[in-house]
Amino acid sequence: MSMSITATDSALPEIPNKRYLTIGEVSELCDVKCHVLRYWEQEFPSLKPVKRRGNRRYYQREDVQLIRRIRELLYFQGYTIQGARAQLQELKQGVAPSNHAKVAGEALAAPVIAAGSQSLQQAIDEMLNDLEQIAQLLSQDA
Repeated sequence: MSMSITATDSALPEIPNKRYLTIGEVSELCDVKCHVLRYWEQEFPSLKPVKRRGNRRYYQREDVQLIRRIRELLYFQGYTIQGARAQLQELKQGVAPSNHAKVAGEALAAPVIAAGSQSLQQAIDEMLNDLEQIAQLLSQDA
């Protein structure tokens, strides 16, 4: 799977020409904390570093490139985990990436809010009211 190089990739260090990299090295190369890398292993089935004695993880160049792509989708393009997973799947299948995965991932959050308690809706209404009052005060000062 070839990954496109983005502007954020150029800010990251070059991937060394080593067969295996430790989780600490990958953390520095991708500017992502180790616990986040371990979490992403659970969320992205295509991210599977080699595990050796003591369950130590060893990443290969392709893993680092995939992690950088995941980082780009989540941190800079605004995808949810589910949306990023869909984008990666489309890339893997050779389908041109689309924005529907981003929208679909975000649309799934709406039913969660709708299913929430009445107090959640009240809190949102109060915040909106407060924001409207702040906006009025700011427009008066201008």
